[in-house]
Amino acid sequence: MKLASLRQGGRDGTLIVVDRSLSRGIAVPHIATTLQKAIEQWDSTRGALDEIYQALTREAALPGSFALDPEELASPLPRSFQFLDGSVYLHHMEKARKARGAEMPPNYKTDPLMYQGLSDRFIGPRDAMRIPDESLGLDYEAELAVVLDDVPMGVSATEARGHIKLLMLLNDFTLRTLTRSELPKGFGFMQAKPTSSFSPVAVTPDELGGAWDGEKLDLPILSSINGEPMGSANTGRDMFFTYPTLIAHAARTRSLSAGTIVGAGAVSNLDARTGYACLAEKRADEELASGKASTPWLRFGDRVRIEMLDAEGASIFGAIDNAIDNAVHRAQAASALATPR
Repeated sequence: MKLASLRQGGRDGTLIVVDRSLSRGIAVPHIATTLQKAIEQWDSTRGALDEIYQALTREAALPGSFALDPEELASPLPRSFQFLDGSVYLHHMEKARKARGAEMPPNYKTDPLMYQGLSDRFIGPRDAMRIPDESLGLDYEAELAVVLDDVPMGVSATEARGHIKLLMLLNDFTLRTLTRSELPKGFGFMQAKPTSSFSPVAVTPDELGGAWDGEKLDLPILSSINGEPMGSANTGRDMFFTYPTLIAHAARTRSLSAGTIVGAGAVSNLDARTGYACLAEKRADEELASGKASTPWLRFGDRVRIEMLDAEGASIFGAIDNAIDNAVHRAQAASALATPR
């Protein structure tokens, strides 16, 4: 089953069911008005949503359905009560920390590294990513995230598998210049982690067939900048901690509310031929090879695309496609238009 949210309907959007080909959608207010409400009552809403999904996939002209326009979509969850992101690809973590001259945590192989990020607003899959200054070192991070139902405190990793209800792609934007000053303070990310972007649709695990084993997804995540391929690392390979392990770690001392999103960090494979899922790792390799990074951070006007294809080459989640924009310029332009002359 594939679910998405139209921008209309307030801050939480309007829930729609999307067909398998990502070509048509249909609103389902009689089942749930928003994805947040659907996930809060998943046991009672899933069956009805799946019936609509199967009907829509069989019958393109299902009454009430409409042609899907990705530009009209918000994030599947336009906001979330909680967004947690780990860093389970140790190859990536080791390179990123080496590049900024930081040591690895002493317990990084026994306790997952995780931070709690901004979740009161996510940009849409086709929205511009706006930052105030290019010098802040904007980077993208291509990731896979899971959406949970209510998770009790103290859940085991085995039990946590059953709480994964949806999967999405994630672009976890990072301002790398600010990580150098924020992280040494020992109090986590704040300014260095602006809003994130998720794929147009969220999918249930059964849509992924044998590629999803309940703990990880055995498919490549594709990323490009301005049409130039960056990487195709497999999200299931070289994971030191799995999604259930991350969930159990997060729920050790607290419960997790339905709609909580958990990411696993920028995907990174030991096989260099799979490329990169972020600029930081590419720049780290350049520094190791020549003593200096030659690849720039993202600039105004750049466009980042993240997507995942099935075995037949069809898009599973739809594509995240964000242009980088100047927030200060936009604000000044809007102010000028609003000023009486």
